[in-house]
Amino acid sequence: MELSPIVALAIPAVGAFLIGLAGRWPNLRETITMATAASLFAVVVQLVPFALDGATHEYVLGSIVPRLRLELHIEPLGMIFALIASSLWILNSIYSIGYMRGNKEKHQTRFYICFALSITSVMGLAFSGNLLTMFVFYEALSLATFPLVTHKGTPDAMRSGRTYLGILVGTSVCLFLPAIIATWVYAGTLDFRPGGVFDNALEAGELSPALFGVIFAMFMYGIGKAALMPSQRWLPAAMVAPTPVSALLHAVAVVKAGVFSLTKVTVYTVGIDTLRAYGQGEWLVFVAGFSIVAASFIALFQDNLKRRLAYSTVSQLSYITLGAALLTPVSVAAAALHIAAHAFGKITLFFAAGSIYTAAHKTLVSQLDGIGRRMPWTMGAFTVGTLSMIGLPPTAGFVSKWYLVSGAWADAQPYAIVVIVLSTLLNAAYFLPIVYRAFFRAPPAPGHHEHAHGEAPLPIVIALTCTAAAAVGMFFVPGIFHELAFALAGSLP
Repeated sequence: MELSPIVALAIPAVGAFLIGLAGRWPNLRETITMATAASLFAVVVQLVPFALDGATHEYVLGSIVPRLRLELHIEPLGMIFALIASSLWILNSIYSIGYMRGNKEKHQTRFYICFALSITSVMGLAFSGNLLTMFVFYEALSLATFPLVTHKGTPDAMRSGRTYLGILVGTSVCLFLPAIIATWVYAGTLDFRPGGVFDNALEAGELSPALFGVIFAMFMYGIGKAALMPSQRWLPAAMVAPTPVSALLHAVAVVKAGVFSLTKVTVYTVGIDTLRAYGQGEWLVFVAGFSIVAASFIALFQDNLKRRLAYSTVSQLSYITLGAALLTPVSVAAAALHIAAHAFGKITLFFAAGSIYTAAHKTLVSQLDGIGRRMPWTMGAFTVGTLSMIGLPPTAGFVSKWYLVSGAWADAQPYAIVVIVLSTLLNAAYFLPIVYRAFFRAPPAPGHHEHAHGEAPLPIVIALTCTAAAAVGMFFVPGIFHELAFALAGSLP
């Protein structure tokens, strides 16, 4: 058991090396990718009981200086993230095979290598035992995904990649890292502890409440991958990447790394009881609420399908931030559940967008009239993803939103409830017209050089059908995600 977290890091890292060796043989390369993804998931599943038993399971990778260690730790929130990433890597790999071949993408070996390295970084983040480990793997994830964002190599892709890397590295170096240093100075530790690490410094007067609030704000905006406004511009810019990369960014790795890190820092470093006692978390409720509503309004006016989905992600991420900011065990559990619910729903939507592009070469919402009649599996899955983003049964989004509203109601937070209701209506306003166009409008007659199309290649359809089924399955059997989320809530003081 003690070796399992390090094995979870080693498997995708070794897989990346083997993928590079097999680059000349596409079938072998993709077989290695699938085998690596399946092996990682098998290891992560074996760790679930240890995340639920309440004991401490740690593994030290090494020490930089005494008391500053790279350390792995098994706990419920990280296990949710690891399960999401490892399971969706399998489906994303199936999808990528169909997409990369169907669109005759170049540099496919580099794509699969960087994808595996990104998952390595995700495993390091998910099992990070302290802030130092989190920061190292957080930065590694930014660097590993940069070649994926710039995959096409066009001037537009390179410009978007610079925006992507500039904002993420800039926020982490200028805000996240100084907040970590301040934590070391005032708390004397970088370890993650239920209840946080600042109590002694605050009680002794070594740290003023105002400075404590500043450190908290630096953490929240230093974790730029959470896309809290106004640091969200990197996310729409990254939509220039191939669709499997967009799915990685939005569902499997990058934005999930952001909201996971934000939630983990709030719970295990800053401490929800400490924030409540010193009145330093209330502003985040309003900032998260603004981000939810503002991003939803922007999404309303996006005709490019992937950009509409990108702004939807900015909004949905702030639900998770809102759950953490409400500072109650139920709302924290809701935030953890929404990490999973959003992952399954949003990856389905991006898979569907890539399927449409591959089969019909359409990228705009205004081009989708009648496409559901020609691509019923794709648009059926898109409809499931839409219902989950809105938060309607029978989908995963309903489960997490139910607990989020419950947490806001129990804590007498009318602002949060109004934001959730308003954003739900806005979600319906920018998603349901796409479904209506697809199924209830007549398709345009094929042009002179245009032919009626069917579904995308089979691997794409299989992958998006599976993720849509998972989004529905989490409604009926929330199972392990529900157990882990409430194990997290139960561990709070």
